[in-house]
Amino acid sequence: MKKLPIGIAVFRDIIEENYIYIDKTKYAYELITNYKYTFLSRPRRFGKSLFLDTLQEIFEGNQKLFKGLYIYDKWDWNQKYPVIKISFSGDLRSPEKLKNRLNDILIQNQKRLEVECEKVEEAYDSCFEELIREIYKKYNKKVVILIDEYDKAILDNLDQIEVAHKNREILKSFYTIMKDNERYIEFVFLTGVSKFSKASIFSGLNNLEDISLNPNFGTVCGYTQNDIEITFKPYLKVADLEELKKWYNGYNFLSEKVYNPFDILLFIRNNFKFKNYWFDSGTPNFLIKLFKQGKYNLASFENLKVKESFINAFDIDRLNLETVMFQSGYLTIKEEIQRRRKIEYILTYPNFETKMSFNDYLLDYLVDDHIQKGSIQDNLIDILEVADLEKLETTLKALFASIAYNNFTNNYILNYEGFYASVIYAYFAGAGFDDIRAEDVTSSGRIDLSVFIDDKVYIFEFKVDNSGALEQIKSKEYYQKYIDKFNKIYIIEVEFDSESRSIKRYEWEKIL
Repeated sequence: MKKLPIGIAVFRDIIEENYIYIDKTKYAYELITNYKYTFLSRPRRFGKSLFLDTLQEIFEGNQKLFKGLYIYDKWDWNQKYPVIKISFSGDLRSPEKLKNRLNDILIQNQKRLEVECEKVEEAYDSCFEELIREIYKKYNKKVVILIDEYDKAILDNLDQIEVAHKNREILKSFYTIMKDNERYIEFVFLTGVSKFSKASIFSGLNNLEDISLNPNFGTVCGYTQNDIEITFKPYLKVADLEELKKWYNGYNFLSEKVYNPFDILLFIRNNFKFKNYWFDSGTPNFLIKLFKQGKYNLASFENLKVKESFINAFDIDRLNLETVMFQSGYLTIKEEIQRRRKIEYILTYPNFETKMSFNDYLLDYLVDDHIQKGSIQDNLIDILEVADLEKLETTLKALFASIAYNNFTNNYILNYEGFYASVIYAYFAGAGFDDIRAEDVTSSGRIDLSVFIDDKVYIFEFKVDNSGALEQIKSKEYYQKYIDKFNKIYIIEVEFDSESRSIKRYEWEKIL
């Protein structure tokens, strides 16, 4: 069997060294024959770099690498183009380091293409312009420019916003060079995690087309269900494919849902053990900072309605948690709604891995005593399996007693019902419950939180400095929608005291 391409983003190595390759050259052919300036946003470790490297091999005319692939007999391999390849890897934690990286990149391209620029020691943007023109002059061919991780120098510095601003201005002046030299350019392709507004970083590059949510390119990165059932079938003979789908499938870019390749490859490598492979490979700390700054209820992320502008524009001057989580891959599109002339999206967690891991990650930050948190959380499923509601009360009170409230000193969200709901939601989601529904709609209102396990459903209603939640559930008969589907229904009131930041009242009843 072919080898697993874990961490390999070089197309030539994959082909020549007998690694598995999922043929994405149909998308490459569509892209290079119908577009000129394009941009693709995808979460990290989704295969963007490999696709970009594939484009380079196509433009450089290396036909033998593509034997047996879609593009092999369709592309004119006699048309070879010089390629400038730019990859923003490494330490970019200061403007000086970004400038040094840009100079290194330009020098590397000069050596590879055997072109010398007089301005190599001068400003990076002037050197970039000279490089484009000198390559065009030498090869008498228009230049292809491929840029990987175009936004890394900004995203890596969201915890030091002044550096992020300075790096943005450096990149803005660098990218604008392409617009001024359009006559020398054949094709431009940029990849990244986030999508910044054109005004903030691509000033003047008005013809840049974003294919991130173009259904024709919805599966350009990632593995489809067909890939899992056909190409990976020999590797997954003893794996539970339904469980695999729950854990790692679900990323929706307005086409067929896809798996993150990193998850699938490591799942196979690790003898089919279900773990948080992608999430554990790197989660940005600034997500916590955004949660602290805003009035967010994490429970609402199960079914979050946002405007199109929310997910299409990333602005470091106006960061919001929903946009960052979507573009980073912690949320995905559940449904697209077209209403008259407007488009809205319903967002949700892509799969079990992201839902469980993100909420557990947040809870780890909130809780002081991680050992106690872990031991209590491990018992949570056991508690609800046997409906031990008294023990659940003790458990929830212990949880809130361990919250590091000093992290939220003088923050108004502590008086916000959604903060307390977020903690409990994160507690259940992080513990690994399969089915948790926030703000589940009934004919008479919305249920704050419903937790399902076996033949039982638990209906939670939360209040801050106010009682009456239990009566509200009964008077509005929130439980009616579950009566035909579950054998046991429990309703639970949890009232919080904003001054002591603890559970003031806990009451429950069994309805069925």
